[in-house]
Amino acid sequence: MFYSLQLYTLRNAIQEDLPATLRRVAEIGFTQVEPYNFVATAKELGAALKENGLTAPSGHAPLLSQDQDGIFAAAKDLGITTVIDPFIPADRWQSAEDVQATAAQLNEAAKKGAEYGIRVGYHNHQWELESIIEGRTALEYFADLLDPELVLEVDTYWVAVGGQDPVDILTKLGNRVKFIHIKDGPLTTDTKAQLPAGKGKMAVLDVIAAAKSLEAGVVEFDDYDGDIFDGIAQSLKFLQESTSATAAAEA
Repeated sequence: MFYSLQLYTLRNAIQEDLPATLRRVAEIGFTQVEPYNFVATAKELGAALKENGLTAPSGHAPLLSQDQDGIFAAAKDLGITTVIDPFIPADRWQSAEDVQATAAQLNEAAKKGAEYGIRVGYHNHQWELESIIEGRTALEYFADLLDPELVLEVDTYWVAVGGQDPVDILTKLGNRVKFIHIKDGPLTTDTKAQLPAGKGKMAVLDVIAAAKSLEAGVVEFDDYDGDIFDGIAQSLKFLQESTSATAAAEA
């Protein structure tokens, strides 16, 4: 099981000193990261990844609002093999017609990505779970409209905030889910209240176990009231120790 880190978690530190931030990430024990806004920082980011022995299998970029060729070219240079659209606003998830349009746009983006050898994915927030279309969550409705090669990165915390059971949603979405965002906290929209994995109300280990085709679990804090480097270190320690204990129990 690979654990990655969504670099948006460290956005403030990255703005101050990207190379030093990635050095600390590597020192904490991460070997993979998930960049955001990587077109703007591609050259510096690429150098920092190489210098610290980090890889970036996945990355976030707004595929439906920015130049896709530029995104895919930068991704290829950085070794990113899955580009994930991280955010489509809540008002686009309220009707079947809007969800169909979004799925069609991402299907087209996936065709372009394939020309670069890059897979396309989508990452949810809570509103895709709060909206119900034809008796199912908008996220499930959307998933059935995607071409087979598209993948999902399920933000399990926002699934719970959206009023759904993450284990149930992951089970329903099945093999489409290749990445999950792992975070913890009180299951509210108060991002400052988010906590290291294992410290809040999320059944983190059950969630990981429910994602049967997982390529990486991505640690993320949308925000944090403490020392963010300590927060990600606590999360990684909990995940690594729990994974080791599970593997030992199954041996």
